Amino acid sequence: MDYRETLNLPNTEFKMKANLAQREPEVIKAWESENLYARVQAATGDRPPFILHDGPPYANGHIHLGTAFNKILKDIILRSRRMAGHHCPYVPGWDCHGLPIEHNVDKELGSKKKTISKLEFRAECRKYARKWIDTQREEFRRLGVLGDWQEPYLTINYGYEAAIAREFLRFLSSGAVVRSKKPVYWCTSCRTALAEAEVEYHDHASPSIYVKFPLDDDISDVLPGAAKVSLVIWTTTPWTLPANLAVALHPDFTYAAVAAGGEVYVVADGLVERFVAETGLESWEKIAGFPASALAGRHCRHPFLQRQSLIITAPYVTLDAGTGCVHTAPGHGREDYLSGVRYELPILSPVDGDGRFTDEAGPYAGMKITDANERICDDLAASGHLLGKNVLGHSYPHCWRCKRPVIFRATEQWFISMDENGIREKSLAAIREVSWVPKWGMDRIYGMVESRPDWCLSRQRAWGVPITVFLCKKCGAVHNDTAINRRIVDFFEKEGADAWFARPDSDFLGPEPQCRACGNGEFSKEEDILDVWFDSGVSYAAVLEARPELKSPADLYLEGSDQHRGWFQSSLIASVGTRGVPPYRNVLTHGFVVDGAGKKMSKSIGNVIAPAEVVNKYGAEILRLWVASEDYRDDIKISNAILGQLADAYRKIRNTVRFLLGNLADFAPESNRVAGAELTELDRWALAQYELLQARVKRAYDEYDFHVVFHSIYQFCTVTLSALYLDILKDRLYTSGSDSRERRSAQTVLFDITSGLLRLMAPILCFTAAEAWEFLPGAGKGDEIVLALFPEAHPEYVDRELLDRWERLLAVRSEITKALEVARQNKVVGHPLEASVALKVDGELGDFVGANWQTLQVISIVSELKRVETMEGGMAGEELKGISILVTPAPGAKCERCWTRSTTIGSVSEHPTICRRCADVVVSG
Repeated sequence: MDYRETLNLPNTEFKMKANLAQREPEVIKAWESENLYARVQAATGDRPPFILHDGPPYANGHIHLGTAFNKILKDIILRSRRMAGHHCPYVPGWDCHGLPIEHNVDKELGSKKKTISKLEFRAECRKYARKWIDTQREEFRRLGVLGDWQEPYLTINYGYEAAIAREFLRFLSSGAVVRSKKPVYWCTSCRTALAEAEVEYHDHASPSIYVKFPLDDDISDVLPGAAKVSLVIWTTTPWTLPANLAVALHPDFTYAAVAAGGEVYVVADGLVERFVAETGLESWEKIAGFPASALAGRHCRHPFLQRQSLIITAPYVTLDAGTGCVHTAPGHGREDYLSGVRYELPILSPVDGDGRFTDEAGPYAGMKITDANERICDDLAASGHLLGKNVLGHSYPHCWRCKRPVIFRATEQWFISMDENGIREKSLAAIREVSWVPKWGMDRIYGMVESRPDWCLSRQRAWGVPITVFLCKKCGAVHNDTAINRRIVDFFEKEGADAWFARPDSDFLGPEPQCRACGNGEFSKEEDILDVWFDSGVSYAAVLEARPELKSPADLYLEGSDQHRGWFQSSLIASVGTRGVPPYRNVLTHGFVVDGAGKKMSKSIGNVIAPAEVVNKYGAEILRLWVASEDYRDDIKISNAILGQLADAYRKIRNTVRFLLGNLADFAPESNRVAGAELTELDRWALAQYELLQARVKRAYDEYDFHVVFHSIYQFCTVTLSALYLDILKDRLYTSGSDSRERRSAQTVLFDITSGLLRLMAPILCFTAAEAWEFLPGAGKGDEIVLALFPEAHPEYVDRELLDRWERLLAVRSEITKALEVARQNKVVGHPLEASVALKVDGELGDFVGANWQTLQVISIVSELKRVETMEGGMAGEELKGISILVTPAPGAKCERCWTRSTTIGSVSEHPTICRRCADVVVSG
């Protein structure tokens, strides 16, 4: 007789080999053909909403691991919130205006750029953006991200562009928008102003020079009899010296007069020795000390231009470097500008948009500022004004697009005033209303908003939404009118922002416009475009308030930690400035993707891994597992070795699921279920362990601790189930009667665990859970796991007395397992089922073992377990005191059916090769 036919062996069509790279596209195609997202939204519409607002990636190039991580993380959150009982619409979006697209279109057009109109150029930019939107949409879909991909939000949609104009005009009408000449980050290569979020910091080498500014006023009251007295400044930007108008001292510092070589140099007393060392002064002497107030209000002579520099005081002067006498150019620095305003100095910036000096720079007019540094240093040395020169390596701002150093340059720009209408104060208060994950995010953005300058809105480019302002040609006043603003927004709704450049001014101004300030009827139209951070910053108005399935404020904004100074901040200021409330209730940030050694990914280093590369080799499921496995609060590591480990972890989880499904093939939960009180003790222990797991996992999902979810599920599958419960259970599942109470008890628990486990892993392993769900028996489970809820809590399953007792039992089992391994290595036995294990257990532990002997026999998985009073040889328990173990070959022959060794083989004549236990099962059918 073939006894294999009498066993209850696992049987399932759920494949061991996943073939994710091949199967996933088929699943996605099925999801799309049945419009799964719309069905999910319809089925969950009566639940309380949870709105995660998508921060728009840039429509430029293929997605990278950072954008893939971000989108998968959002999808995991939304899937978990749906399964927790929420309605979770997800509208993905794209940022489509701005410099990167304009740059690339410039390259594609080449010389043709010079021959086409602005409108034709904008059409090419729109076409370029849409090409990459379509590409990225398919790449995001391939990751299993579920959302409204048919109707995403795009900042180039007419309705969105109209919303941008409307929100800008709201700011304008409130008086928060001002036009003034202030220093802003300026890229001379891209010829445009930059926002702080468009600036990166890279290492840069700058000249470090000490320059004399001779006193031009009599200071005999401070230094009687002293001649040839100079304040000494230190700077790393010699090219800004033509714009110098002042020298700043700290009002609380003491300043020293240092005599050397027939001259007197004034520097901060705390920096004298450093100054002397770095300039190489010899035979010097400190001859006097005095407060800054002794020189404040007097004048120095500019070292090479025919003008004076005012001596002022400023609290930002430090003793960290330099001389404590700070070169001040109001047109080329933020603090310099504030000092210039305070002391009513001109905001002088003798540099044009290309980075060339204007006539105001005197002998350097026409030179590129990058070429002028050396020339200015040489001239200062020749005139005797240069006291020292070195090279300083330091972190310096660079343009995020062209990667070249930027400058501070004062130009006429449009700004949102941070202090007009109390926007800064309101924003700081709003930050404290929001929940930040991680918590340090609040302090980070608070500090940024607290110290940030006014928001520069102007960009001197062509591709974007224009600053919709008319200026009186006579008096320069802004012609802000409700009717005009309404016409602008209406035209943008119908024709997009191109209407501003395509239509005559009269279409917006209406008949016979008149300046309210001076009565003039002629106006000029602003040609600058808005900062793209304003575009995305008003998405709460253009998307959340505009789409009926969404709401504002959103429950969650989620982006990388760089968005504290980017989208999180622009959205906050835009919303607080016009709505008085933040646009989000919670903000979650994640770190940056780095390689396995923690290095930033770079093509030049060769450590870049493309998402498509991972998907084609392993499948998107492994990328999703990577996202869940990492603690996103820190930098997120990835490498081929990490991906290989995750692929191995996935196989173990999948094989566990396959084993579970295979042993449920003949289980009908409606009719075969065993009541809780009738479950075996082992099954009740497993059910308690599962209950602890699902409580921990659901809490982790709720708190966005996805690495806890992954590690908990992985540990449960590989240790609690595969290495313990399922290993013990195999004998009962395979060899017991198919409809026996013992087997049905096990299947009852296996069903509950499988049903719950698949739902717990579904937000992360969405493809695998959906596939396995199809093979789970039971009419009541629903057709698709994406519509299922997380398993209900059953705290009554957690019997603490049972768990404590089993903790001790498993400790004894662990000692038996160690002894079996030693015996296997010593070739005493080959397999545990060949073993007979003798236990000598004394004291209280002996009493415990005696009371639980039958259970210990089951979980030991050996052919014979016996307790002895005396023992020669064997090994003492390494962890448990009072236990000794001896492993010997088990008596009897090997049962052909259950593989245990038994002395009852042949006791049933009709079945001479199997043990009595198996014979009883076979005979009874």
